[in-house]
Amino acid sequence: MHVRSHLNRRRWLAGAAQVAVAATALPLVARAQGAWPAKPVRIVVPFAAGGTTDILARAIAPELQKAFGQPFVVDNKPGAGGNNGAAEVSKAPNDGYHFLMGTVGTHAINVSIYPKMPYDHVKDFAPVTLVAGVPNVLVMNPASAQRLGVNSVADLVKALKANPGRLNMASSGNGTSIHLAGELFKTMTGTFMVHIPYRGSGPALIDLMGGNMDVMFDNLPSALPHIKSGKLKALAVTSAVRSSALPDLPTVAEAGGAALKGYEASSWFGLLAPAGTPADVINRVQAEVAKALAAPAIKERLVAQGAIPSGNSPAEFARMIDAETKKWAGVVKASGAKVD
Repeated sequence: MHVRSHLNRRRWLAGAAQVAVAATALPLVARAQGAWPAKPVRIVVPFAAGGTTDILARAIAPELQKAFGQPFVVDNKPGAGGNNGAAEVSKAPNDGYHFLMGTVGTHAINVSIYPKMPYDHVKDFAPVTLVAGVPNVLVMNPASAQRLGVNSVADLVKALKANPGRLNMASSGNGTSIHLAGELFKTMTGTFMVHIPYRGSGPALIDLMGGNMDVMFDNLPSALPHIKSGKLKALAVTSAVRSSALPDLPTVAEAGGAALKGYEASSWFGLLAPAGTPADVINRVQAEVAKALAAPAIKERLVAQGAIPSGNSPAEFARMIDAETKKWAGVVKASGAKVD
């Protein structure tokens, strides 16, 4: 009896120990099986509200909230051509609660145009997915266009040559595709406009429509409502082919004559996370963004605004960033554009 009792006690103690270990492991198992997200997730937009980066972030945030059951909060952190917001995300914890709506500026152009970068656009980030590509559109303040007799790209080139340095060119910030589209135009046509950088398309558009600026190469989705309302005069799109959102508007290359043959300067926007963010989180977010962008309601809305939805894989987005970095390095070198 005594031996049997002792054995039973040992078995009971061993079983209790196993239960205790299992209980201790439960939180780890739960985390491994996808407890993320357990709190709100932040999407940093490195520009002011109202521009295309902001528009696209706010288009996908509600869909991610529905998919994951936690708020996806858009947080505008403008400044330095997108570098301020991008740098903040690069240094954020890689716990799946911080994302960046990166752009062709923050992740392809700025590395060539800024002498010192506050982050490494490759090593400090994990690409998630390309959200959309968009053409830029060459627009003018209607009163400026009327005063200068500008009704086409050729007219603008003529006016610029007759008034060197007298027209102001607004942009969403130094190093953005909006800035570089203008620099490329100036280089190819041998003209000069005074570049005035803003902290995003939203404030730049307000000054352009208010008559404080003359010209802008804005992203099409943010400019389109103002073109349709007559508050902006559109001259051409900067893409290689016409946009379905404005099919009657020519490309810069079409309308600019021999000097602008081959001109192309489009933009893109995509989600990135701090390097080291768990792969399962990245893959789940990519899958839900792709699903949202393929849904007819969202896809049709974005296409109508001039965007081309994507949702590609993290690996495909990484390869695109590499190719775009090399492409824009050539454009920056040819234009001579630099930010002190």
